[in-house]
Amino acid sequence: MLGKTANGLYWMYRYLERAENTARLIETGQRIGLTRLDQDDDEWASVMQSASMFHGYKETHDEVTKDGAIDWMLRSKDNPSSVLSSISAARQNARLVRTALTNEVWEALNGCYMKAQEILKRKVTERDLPAVLEVIRQRTALVRGMTHGTMLRNDIYDFARLGTFLERADNTARILDVKYYVLLPSAFSVGSSLDNVHWETILRSLSARGGFRMAYGSQVNARDIAQFLILDKRMPRSLNFCATKIYANLRYLASDYKTEPESSVLAQRLVESFMHNDIEVVFEAGLHEYIQSVLNALGELGAQIEKDYRFYE
Repeated sequence: MLGKTANGLYWMYRYLERAENTARLIETGQRIGLTRLDQDDDEWASVMQSASMFHGYKETHDEVTKDGAIDWMLRSKDNPSSVLSSISAARQNARLVRTALTNEVWEALNGCYMKAQEILKRKVTERDLPAVLEVIRQRTALVRGMTHGTMLRNDIYDFARLGTFLERADNTARILDVKYYVLLPSAFSVGSSLDNVHWETILRSLSARGGFRMAYGSQVNARDIAQFLILDKRMPRSLNFCATKIYANLRYLASDYKTEPESSVLAQRLVESFMHNDIEVVFEAGLHEYIQSVLNALGELGAQIEKDYRFYE
């Protein structure tokens, strides 16, 4: 399962996760904007910056506007990471590895693609945006559910999971970074009720609000939320959870192929070096700096996986 087939599976699931995560990032920006008294379209530049989409936006737009940013992130065909582009890329990769997928997975993905084409055919109004984002999350979740329910637990499944969790960890880190970037001008409000509302918005965007309340109760504070989203092994979108799953699937692949690739070593280092910090240490060092170090490690790990399993041969 080396080479192009592994590459197609890995990227199919990365793109699918990216589509859902971009929808979540849009919702994060939307919710945070609604809670700010000094609403400013420029804050969407920060959201796009966190999503690594700002450079492309600047090349095709004269100014930053909320409507322009949302349309760019949601449905622009000129943006390779937009929701529409990501779902299209996932389907294209699925077509290349069609025989490696069950009928249920293929039908769910094809249905996701057709629904995305339908609801993103025209510019989405602010009134319709929450419903559109919800449909995207539901459709991508259906593909993931069919994967869990019908796919054989072999190397095909491991590559699918690698793509999913690498992309998910990257997204969780970027959503946390949105909190840093968008609210940086309002540093004076740290610890205030408004600050806590913003942190709760982050929880909602990662579908983590219910789990957080089960673990910590109804009181919201920044350190508990950061602890939950970064270090908690029970939270399926936390950085620690994702890193642990990446390492586990790389270990399965190493066992299947009877190799010890460098990517497995990097994944172990990620789990041990980045995820065993005390949350107070993270805040003292700087949340933004910590997140950037995680993003760099994830980027290095992704590149090494592509090299180890000869994706482009």
